[in-house]
Amino acid sequence: MKKHIIAAVAVSAFIVSCTQSTSKTEKIENPDGSVTTTTTTESRTGFVDTAKVDKIKSDVKSTVSKTGETINEAGKDIKTEANKVGKDIKFGAQEVGKDVKSTAAKGAQKVEDAAKKLKEDLK
Repeated sequence: MKKHIIAAVAVSAFIVSCTQSTSKTEKIENPDGSVTTTTTTESRTGFVDTAKVDKIKSDVKSTVSKTGETINEAGKDIKTEANKVGKDIKFGAQEVGKDVKSTAAKGAQKVEDAAKKLKEDLK
């Protein structure tokens, strides 16, 4: 999402109308020795200036690259933390499992003892 926003800002920043003009001056020597000077000017309105476009493209690529690196680093941090949390949960589950087994064993022992006592009382 951030890449799209950055790209949109960059595109809107470099969409600038500009006018390019080229002048040609020609000097022609006539057979009688006189010189005729002709100046031709071509004006062309371009959508964008290519030099500006290249510079802004470079800036956008650099910014997107830096943003991508930042996102990758954040992703690595999240993965590391998730692994730690997963290990903590696994350890906690093992402890709970041990407690349940211990409690079940004690309960079973009490039932056995009560059964023995009942059996002796019935004799």
